[in-house]
Amino acid sequence: MTKRHLLAACAAPVLGLSLAMPAHAAEKAAEPAGQQTQTPAPEASPATTEADVQANDEIVVTAQGRAQVLADVPVAISAVSSATLEKSGTSDIRELNQVAPSLLVSSTGNEANGSARIRGIGTVGDNPGLESSVAVFIDGVYRSRSGNALGELGPIERVEILRGPQGTLGGRNSSAGLISIYTAPPEFKFSGYGAFTYGNYDHIRVEGGVNAPLGQTLAARVDGVYVKRDGFYYDAVNDTRINNKDRYLVRGQLLYEPNSDLSLRLIGDYSKKNEACCAATFVQPEFAPLARVSPGLDSYARPLPGAPALTSTQNPIIPVLLALGQDPRALNQSTFDRTLYLSPGRSYEGQTEDYGVSLQADYQFSDIKMTSITGYREYSNYQGSDTDYTGVDILYRAPNENAGARAFKTFTQEVRFNGSLLDNKLDWLVGAFYANEDLQVRDNLRFGSQYGAFAPCRVTLGLAAAGFGDSAVNPGNTGCLGSGTRAALNSGLTPLGGAGALIVAGLDNLAQLNDMGSVVDVYNQKSESFAGFTHNIIHVTDKLDVTLGLRYTHETKKFDAAFQNDNTICPANRALLSPLLATGASALAAGIITLSCQGNSTAELNGVTLNDKRSDDEFTGTAIVSYKPIDDLMVYASYSHGYKAGGFNLDRSALTGTSPVGILVGPIAAGSTANLQFGAETVNAFEIGAKYATRKFSASIAAYRQEFKNFQLNTFNGSVFLVQNINSCSSDLNGADMDASGTTGACSPDNVQAGVIAQGVELQTSLDPVRYLNMTMAITYADTRYRHNLIGNDNGTPLDPALRLLPGDNLSNAPEITGTASMSYTPPLGNSGLSGLFYVNARMTSDYNTGSDLLYGKEQDGYVLVNARIGIRGPDQRWAIEGWAQNLTNTQYTQVAFNTSFIAPQQTYSAFLAEPRTYGITLRGKF
Repeated sequence: MTKRHLLAACAAPVLGLSLAMPAHAAEKAAEPAGQQTQTPAPEASPATTEADVQANDEIVVTAQGRAQVLADVPVAISAVSSATLEKSGTSDIRELNQVAPSLLVSSTGNEANGSARIRGIGTVGDNPGLESSVAVFIDGVYRSRSGNALGELGPIERVEILRGPQGTLGGRNSSAGLISIYTAPPEFKFSGYGAFTYGNYDHIRVEGGVNAPLGQTLAARVDGVYVKRDGFYYDAVNDTRINNKDRYLVRGQLLYEPNSDLSLRLIGDYSKKNEACCAATFVQPEFAPLARVSPGLDSYARPLPGAPALTSTQNPIIPVLLALGQDPRALNQSTFDRTLYLSPGRSYEGQTEDYGVSLQADYQFSDIKMTSITGYREYSNYQGSDTDYTGVDILYRAPNENAGARAFKTFTQEVRFNGSLLDNKLDWLVGAFYANEDLQVRDNLRFGSQYGAFAPCRVTLGLAAAGFGDSAVNPGNTGCLGSGTRAALNSGLTPLGGAGALIVAGLDNLAQLNDMGSVVDVYNQKSESFAGFTHNIIHVTDKLDVTLGLRYTHETKKFDAAFQNDNTICPANRALLSPLLATGASALAAGIITLSCQGNSTAELNGVTLNDKRSDDEFTGTAIVSYKPIDDLMVYASYSHGYKAGGFNLDRSALTGTSPVGILVGPIAAGSTANLQFGAETVNAFEIGAKYATRKFSASIAAYRQEFKNFQLNTFNGSVFLVQNINSCSSDLNGADMDASGTTGACSPDNVQAGVIAQGVELQTSLDPVRYLNMTMAITYADTRYRHNLIGNDNGTPLDPALRLLPGDNLSNAPEITGTASMSYTPPLGNSGLSGLFYVNARMTSDYNTGSDLLYGKEQDGYVLVNARIGIRGPDQRWAIEGWAQNLTNTQYTQVAFNTSFIAPQQTYSAFLAEPRTYGITLRGKF
């Protein structure tokens, strides 16, 4: 019997990796998988379950649209079984980090903005206008942003993580990789299960479900999860917890199999969160103690070891914060002290709803199999915030339906046909994909009640440094001006002459900018995507395969926006001070105008509407040659071209241009959206690899190089979010991409080339030395960096000066070395039918920078995370008691460090912390 004939009969049930198709049809669907023979799997003992039997017995995946043995797939892929997911305590995609070293999933200012990276490549930041470089699918249905999948998943059958661009199979194309999650399907037997967990931070998790046959051809399944946990932060001012959990999920399914040729699976789910997220702390020297100076940014030098913290009163902005009410404890405690001292009355409360329905139909007619996956989903989120993360009320979002809200309505339809020709020499697949998405973003970001007291101090600190003395700064006075300095400026006897009185008037205007800004900004984007694709495996000989794939994608995005804004101070100060921009007072005038109009917040936008559209067309493809010199070894080489659509920056701060000195030069021109658009991201990828698999041992190795053109980068510069395409110039720019000017460093369009290079080596191994014992190890070396001589879009425009640290450095959140390891031991305990469980996994990460602008104060030292689980399980695992710990050693690290809002020139950072140690006990039962 060949391996392809054993796929359904042996491999899938051994590993709990059923393929969500009729059991009697699985063998037919699996036929194109390969040629290798296989020894039958060992019989499970009464003290174990099928999932405990040797883990290398033919893991089956559907990464290429067909059921194939993992070792026969010439693609870099990590497959995680249900047994491993249960032992590791994985309940959402972030926890996959522990078992897949090339993957990093994190969230920052809002869980809706969670991002996934593969091989150091991902979409950064909080802008829903950017699609994910790493696509996420759940039961074959595309989740339009990876943050949409950051929630409870319920029982999972398996997870497949594909590394590198994906574009010639079904579903949405992606430029960096994809994550496919398959939930547990209905079965034709009556069963049920339940689990209860209690842990520290008053963590309660209840999960349960029932599966029932409704006749010979219909089965139903219902699963539910409820989670509640206190937050990891305590807000001492408002007496509340932040970063808590309060969520639930309900999923119902029907499986209809009237005969061996047809299978219909209907899935409906609903989940909801009512949680406060996400707070940040001030960065202290124990997080980033290195003394390094950023090129072209001498003021951004890190303090020497032992020097005062950036939150010391020697930092001139700190006395201002203290004078305005900042609790000093927030400035003196450790980065990882999770007690916060925020603005009174401000809240991080928010709500998320996610629900949808999908229908998968598999029909075998003659020698052709058809698969249709239809999905409709709605997702909505809003989140209030104390957006400056300080105890001074500078910037906030009120927690209502307009608080940084986003709502997606997504319809997707995929159809695939596959079969074989030429006496099984050709396994062919053709298909089409359609997606229709309506996205609405609403925002109510406003200046706080103390912005008018704080912002002028940013200007008067400049006056103090320019020779007016420390008495120039007085946060208790209007305009933050010392009385003597006010009189001197008004007198006209200073070097500023008559401009001094205008500067005073501008500061007095700025002092009135309190509780103003966006009433509500509304952005609508309608996207349509059509794609046709084919993916074909040619069996040249019994040992040599050639895979050829091609996809054509056409995407259209229609955009409109409407603004309501009551910031009248911006146009008043622009009119007052613009005449000074050509005088010796230009720097002061520019500073006041910029602080009055931060983020393009201005009443000049009130009532303005915009609309535009853009379209992209792209061919993507892949070519793979794979060869099996012996039955247990496969080697392969591949080329692929990937793509991610361009779009619109859904942020008003990009609506108007800036002057060379970085100030807003004027309100938006009516109808102009030129500065909102960014181009499509493309990648050329090359890979060679080998896979070796026997019963006791398996290993895979892949070496790759990926070249990204028009890489889409979203970064926060302390005031606004910048979205820019990143490319490189093949000619030398002589350092013009690393200076403070936005006008130098242009490149001829003929010399534009890829701006980001990702290359490295990945090794994965699994060993079963004795029965009941499985050990895994994986390591990734990833050199993911920007090229030198960087430019902006593919027309050769200069790089934004806020990004001048990027040339030649690694991307953010892209460590060079990452390793994972695990050990699972499930021995029988005597002859009682009981069995034990001992499971531990670890993830090691080398140093990396957490900020997308790569400022040195955002560097994270390498660390190790360890998770462990120990337990006793009853006969046939009818019950289990397990103790567990996540982050066992309480390793302290950050997800992202960022410029504290409006304070960045004085070099103060804040950080979103990762979770501390959690531990608890879980009780399980099933029938």
